Amino acid sequence: MPVDPPWWTRAVVYQVYPRSFQDSDGDGIGDLGGVLQRVDHLADLGVDVVWLSPIYPSPQADNGYDISDYTDVDPLFGSLAQLDELIAALHERGIKLVMDLVVNHTSDQHPWFEESRASRTSPKRDWYWWRPPRPGLTAGQPGAEPTNWHSYFSGPTWELDEASGEYYLHLFAREQPDLNWENPEVRQAVYAMMRDWLDRGVDGFRMDVINMISKDVAPDGSLRDGPPLPGLPYGDGTASFLCGPRIHEFLQEMHREVFAGRSDRLLTVGEMPGVTVEQARLFTDPARAEVDMVFQFEHVGLDFDESKWRPRPLRLRDLKASFGRWQAGLADVGWNSLYWGNHDQPRAVSRFGDDSPRYRRDSATCLATLLHLHRGTPYVYQGEELGMANAPFDGVDDFRDVESLNHFAQAVAHGEDPGTVLAALRTMSRDNARTPVQWDDSPNAGFTTGTPWIAVNPDSTGWNAQAQRADPTSVFAHHRRLIALRHDDPVVALGDFTMLLPEHDELYAFTRSLDGATLLVVCNLGSSTHPLDELLPEAVGAELVLGNLADGGDPVVLRPWEARVLRPR
Repeated sequence: MPVDPPWWTRAVVYQVYPRSFQDSDGDGIGDLGGVLQRVDHLADLGVDVVWLSPIYPSPQADNGYDISDYTDVDPLFGSLAQLDELIAALHERGIKLVMDLVVNHTSDQHPWFEESRASRTSPKRDWYWWRPPRPGLTAGQPGAEPTNWHSYFSGPTWELDEASGEYYLHLFAREQPDLNWENPEVRQAVYAMMRDWLDRGVDGFRMDVINMISKDVAPDGSLRDGPPLPGLPYGDGTASFLCGPRIHEFLQEMHREVFAGRSDRLLTVGEMPGVTVEQARLFTDPARAEVDMVFQFEHVGLDFDESKWRPRPLRLRDLKASFGRWQAGLADVGWNSLYWGNHDQPRAVSRFGDDSPRYRRDSATCLATLLHLHRGTPYVYQGEELGMANAPFDGVDDFRDVESLNHFAQAVAHGEDPGTVLAALRTMSRDNARTPVQWDDSPNAGFTTGTPWIAVNPDSTGWNAQAQRADPTSVFAHHRRLIALRHDDPVVALGDFTMLLPEHDELYAFTRSLDGATLLVVCNLGSSTHPLDELLPEAVGAELVLGNLADGGDPVVLRPWEARVLRPR
């Protein structure tokens, strides 16, 4: 790390998913006016950056990750003028704004795609991945798709355009055609758009599935089949599009074209499914000028089998092995992002903690302590600072997420028991993160005066921001203390990380050390007590810097879901 480390080493980022944050006009959908109403909540929490999920014009096939115009704000969320107002309001409070950048694909209603599909000779035909049917087969026949790849949202990755007789590629929903980054015109159009947002005052980008922009294309333009997926008529194409052959070239070009020469206030975060530690070292090495940090998914893939719809209990030693590997791998070069949840993951306290009435508050604050004391930049997903939990979805009609609905339909059609499928949705659906933020105990939790687009969790009468702001023992108050500690103590921001007790099934312990100063962090991720004098003698008699439980416990016994940040004497 350089003598003058980047500002984001001591920063905390807060993700706003605007659709579910705050509604200002009563239509049941959160908007920029709502975010403006809650800016002081963010300032009081103490965060340094707001990452705003997509607010661009969109048909909303994938809740805004299908963009039809990169240069404007969807009227659903407000206006460019309101965005300018939000940037100014955040900047006045010392908070930066990072926008979501979704450039692996567009909406099928984007003018680029509409022009591309207009004819085979369109000047923009090559802006997307158009291919004829598989040799020897007729367009529309089963198996005639150019490759056998399986879409992330179920079904094939190819959609037939009957007018031209060719297929277009979509790694996600069919309404999300993939841009062809092999075409330099596409890249220049994207860079121009990015420069415009930075000129407007935006402080950087979180780049959606950015490691998918480079496809492994053969010299003749063909793409390769992937190995068959068990039980499906499709194959796994990820070898052809995760961290493809030109990905580093593209990101370095993006940096030169968009970020070089601007102030160091900017932040670039690459969301990269499937990225390895070794790849992340390259992506985040400052000398390579690609991105500042990556979102990796290793730790959120530990509690299910071959699919997230096959959940199983998490083993803590697996989590420690994963986190420890990333801490060690990016210790001397690069930087980690730290997160439990986001708009695509279930609620952290329900997934990694214990959301029962007895332990919900304690486990939420324990998990927060564990995460924030690692080396890296922590991300707080909206509502996480309140201990918001998974929602009690009664039936499939309560869900809104395209991924969840497609999976339910496909699984039931293949003969799976609807009740079993529904149980997996309740545990793992992205909609768990998308229920409205719980601001107070009024109807609809203060989110809207109308009918919310997705139901408010009924526990909002007891779990809400208004109740927690006045409570010094609340999940919110604990997050404030954690964020302040990162700001104030260089050991938290920059200290070396050493894992302790790697094989223990309930205790997660580690040290952070910098210039002779050390912090010892010990967290009990279970409902049993543990004797510290036997397991970690150095914890006995150490100064308590920050704890998540009220005083009164035995100093040599760690209580259920207790977290302590200690300074050994």
